Amino acid sequence: MTGEKGVRTMKVAVLGSGLMGKEAARDLVNSSEVKKVGLADIDVQRAEQVCQALGSPKIKAYKVDAGNSEQLAEFLKQYDVVINALFYSFNEIVAKTAIESGVSSVDLGGHIGHVTDHVLDLYNSAKAAQVTTIPDLGVAPGMINILSGYGASKLDVVKEIRLYVGGIPVQPEPPLEYNHVFSMEGLLDHYTDPSTIIRNGKLQQVDSLTELEQLHFERFGPLEAFHTSGGTSTLLKSFPDIDTLEYKTIRYRGHAEKMKLLVDLKLTGNDHVVDVGGIQVKPREVLLKTLDPIVDLKDKDDAVLLRVCVGGAKDGKDTTYQYEMITYKDRTNKVTAMARATANTISVVAQMIGSQIITKKGVYPPEKIVPGGHYITEMAKRGVMISERRIDDFDR
Repeated sequence: MTGEKGVRTMKVAVLGSGLMGKEAARDLVNSSEVKKVGLADIDVQRAEQVCQALGSPKIKAYKVDAGNSEQLAEFLKQYDVVINALFYSFNEIVAKTAIESGVSSVDLGGHIGHVTDHVLDLYNSAKAAQVTTIPDLGVAPGMINILSGYGASKLDVVKEIRLYVGGIPVQPEPPLEYNHVFSMEGLLDHYTDPSTIIRNGKLQQVDSLTELEQLHFERFGPLEAFHTSGGTSTLLKSFPDIDTLEYKTIRYRGHAEKMKLLVDLKLTGNDHVVDVGGIQVKPREVLLKTLDPIVDLKDKDDAVLLRVCVGGAKDGKDTTYQYEMITYKDRTNKVTAMARATANTISVVAQMIGSQIITKKGVYPPEKIVPGGHYITEMAKRGVMISERRIDDFDR
């Protein structure tokens, strides 16, 4: 809708008042184009605490059970766009209910159980309802998809996409030189499950935690990158004819070898069970309980490192577009680097839909619909700086 002096204003709902929901809401209330923000949670007291902390007259807390489609629909109908910051198991019901309510929606993704595929299958319904639905709007997947699509749009022929992302502590500590910035359960899944890639033009799987590369980023010492599952997400279907498409996770050197030992010892798999004195025990559950206090980030500073390389041909020359980002913790608001990169991404794209910068209707993965140049500009306004470098064949 259009407000005073022709400025487009919007009403945005946020589902979930956890860290990502809170930080998305923070960005929304600070936006001049956002008129109203509804923060919904089944725990309304937690939502109210977030609203009080943000201290904006634009935001109000609501008690909503996202698992109840009728209750959810009643809430969503008040808004132009909904940001789903809930656990991935809610993604399909939220997307479906939003479409039925005539409301556009975005989510943080989740490829376990093909959740994102189920959301993408709602294309015809979203198109008919004249709404826009975009899943997978975190960092990986999310930011890397947007930048991959942007780089690909600048090439005549796309031959390879190489992706590198890592959330790491600024000051690493033994034994793992790692502190978790999202679910440790999810991390173990990414380390245990095979990684799906495209190599030599063919879809194939490789073991996670393998094929290590050495990387360097400004202000960081030697780093390593290795295969992990889930990172290639929808890019596999968006670029099926590419020669190479690989995703690797960035960590401090030595991390992969330690975690590979745990995987090989069958301590990380969700299905492995052992008998201990007549009691069936999952080693993974014991490992999680052991690791959690060791790798808790606490008040330490974290950083998110990202490098996206999109190579191919431009005007008859071998050309690569490289995007790079280093984001640090916001000490003032005590917001982790991962939360800054993730929550700002989903908020920026939601606002692109609400302000009609994105106008296509239906369900699309980020690489197919989000304008990369505008995204980079908006992220820079929020202190998340993404650089672009063009490398031609004669520069190599």
